[in-house]
Amino acid sequence: AQQAVPVPDPVPAAPAPPQGNVTTLGEVRALKPEDDQPLDLYRFKNPVKFGDNRFSRDWSEPPSPEQVSMGGGYIMMGVVKGVMAAAKGVNKLTGGPSQIQAAVARPPPELSAEQQQRALQFSQQQDAGAPPVK
Repeated sequence: AQQAVPVPDPVPAAPAPPQGNVTTLGEVRALKPEDDQPLDLYRFKNPVKFGDNRFSRDWSEPPSPEQVSMGGGYIMMGVVKGVMAAAKGVNKLTGGPSQIQAAVARPPPELSAEQQQRALQFSQQQDAGAPPVK
């Protein structure tokens, strides 16, 4: 009842591209969307974009009930806010640094003349031993 099925010959593998003609893709970055809410095509999106004003520095949104419960309740949040205000006042009185400081980049390291000479000799030795680039 079984019939013999002919087996097809294996297909030879595609030849690998030569090493000199390797195509590389450019850098791809995935950017996080501005808001974490799902896309709603029927939601009103205000076309007017406005920046910070003089009131935005002092204004803070009230916490949501979830934030209140995660923060230990209103009393605990008030205690933490009071302690932070006291710490800020103490820093101001004593002239100490603030709790949040701006990052300052250090300058790149400087090589001495001897180190520069050694680096130049090393790179020339590397170039001499490397195959020519096409």
